[in-house]
Amino acid sequence: MPAPVPFSPQNIKLVSSLYRQSLRTAKNWININSYYREKAAEIRVRFDQYKNVSDPVELEKILENTKALLAKYQHPDPIIPPKRPGGIMYDRNAPPRYQSGPANFKNTV
Repeated sequence: MPAPVPFSPQNIKLVSSLYRQSLRTAKNWININSYYREKAAEIRVRFDQYKNVSDPVELEKILENTKALLAKYQHPDPIIPPKRPGGIMYDRNAPPRYQSGPANFKNTV
């Protein structure tokens, strides 16, 4: 895999994705909002430390380290929004709709 190009749109997208994954992982482990905000601020500081790295080799090491940390701290039972794949409402079967109402049904509207 070629070394990432610093400050390129692809690299910005990758770093943003890693940042969001870090926040989601922290939210999966911490359910008290005040503790989560402290952890989110700590994550932001760690990402801001390396925002001006322009050496592609060093940047690749940082990104690999971040991916390894995310894999290490992945929650075994993460929070999944209800309508996303794996959520409790995903692909739920809705009851069939009637083409016409029951025989004794009169639509007065």
